[in-house]
Amino acid sequence: MRSGARLRRWVARARLSSLRTTFTVSFAAVAAAVTVLVGFLSYDAAARLVRVDQQTVFEGVVQDLLDEVRHSALTPADFATADADGGPRDELIRPSGTVVQVLGPDASVVDRGHPPLPVGADDRRIAAARPAGQLVEHRDVDVGDGMYRVATVSLGDGRGAVQIAQEFSDTEDLLRELQQRTVLLVGAVVIAAGLFGWWLARRITSRLVRLAGAAEDVARTGRLGIQVPVAGYDEVARLGRSFDRMLGRLAQSEEDQRRLVQDAGHELRTPLTSLRTNISMLRRIDELPPAARGELVADLAQESRELTDLVNELVDLAAGQSDREPLQRVALADIAEDVAVAARRRTGRAVTVRVSGDTVVDGRPGALQRALSNLVDNAAKFDRGGGEPIDIVVTGAGIPAAGNGTGVGSGAAVRVEVLDRGPGIAEEDLDRVFDRFYRAPDARSLPGSGLGLSIVREVAAAHGGDPFARRREGGGSAIGFTVGRGGGG
Repeated sequence: MRSGARLRRWVARARLSSLRTTFTVSFAAVAAAVTVLVGFLSYDAAARLVRVDQQTVFEGVVQDLLDEVRHSALTPADFATADADGGPRDELIRPSGTVVQVLGPDASVVDRGHPPLPVGADDRRIAAARPAGQLVEHRDVDVGDGMYRVATVSLGDGRGAVQIAQEFSDTEDLLRELQQRTVLLVGAVVIAAGLFGWWLARRITSRLVRLAGAAEDVARTGRLGIQVPVAGYDEVARLGRSFDRMLGRLAQSEEDQRRLVQDAGHELRTPLTSLRTNISMLRRIDELPPAARGELVADLAQESRELTDLVNELVDLAAGQSDREPLQRVALADIAEDVAVAARRRTGRAVTVRVSGDTVVDGRPGALQRALSNLVDNAAKFDRGGGEPIDIVVTGAGIPAAGNGTGVGSGAAVRVEVLDRGPGIAEEDLDRVFDRFYRAPDARSLPGSGLGLSIVREVAAAHGGDPFARRREGGGSAIGFTVGRGGGG
């Protein structure tokens, strides 16, 4: 048994652990995708910007050299030495640290660059060219330990040429380092996102683990009084509180059912015992005198009626706890009129109805009629004199309630009360008259089960209201209930 419980708990935790793993992996995957995308776009934009800027600077230097040799008859000597006042060589070097190497008419190196630049067949042809400003450009030239971009420009009339070069391997090394750092940053972000996702998933699923454990304990033990330890205000906390409230309502319902069965069993013993005793007397009915026979039959009829009434009220009370009658718009004034007509026919008593205000509510007509009928029957039973009529008073919103001078208030409950001129209710019994099977000492000799007013309380609670009872001025009782304007839940 214990091994089975452990297995179920392990399976539940494994499922939650899978959820935790899924959450962690998903969080890390999203973070990785976003970081990789941002890193790639950032690196690509930076690399493009650097390369384009470097290419633009070199093309500007080449264009300046072309303009100068085309407009001025320059010789290799003009580029061979630096001029303190700033000569053509300095103008080429200053913008970007360009390497300058000067070639003579026979393509011999007049002034070697630093580092020396290679001289190829195209460079020798340019050096001997007659037009000034002819250009040959070499890309990705390996010079020493670096890669260079080299351009050779003719001076014209076979006077030689000028070679200019720009190193781009340093830039590529810088971009490769930027790329490596971007990759490292992406990896660090992914790892951090995974750790944070794991921590967050653990924080969230830990409450789900406790909630699942509580549900499993309820399923295993059947105990509904288990506390669900959930704190916070997020969806998991709301789920936990809803589950806790559900367990509370189930526990209350179970307790109500247990009390109902116990009370019903206790109350049924007395009439059943009396009924069995009288039935046993039937075996000797021929030996009894006629008067005793009539009394025995009358007792059997009375006890069977009381037992029937008790069973019917138990059924009504149990049905009131799980009433499936749909809510609808109903006028309590109309229900009061129907109850009064039925009570006049059944009891022969005068029953009046007084209505004030708006008495339309959302409610269950059958349950409300049953509650009001119980109040009228209760009044008829205790008001045995019959000198004055039984009054049903229905007070709507905003109208002062009859008998106590208090208002119901706009949008508040509708008040229903039944007034009689019977012996009234003792002060010590006012708080207990709505308890199940409770019967005041003065009423124990009268027929009844003590369930009628309990049904009134159940119906009032189901309609968002409360029952009430008070002593009436001049003698008698006023017993009733309120109904919420929005109806029952």
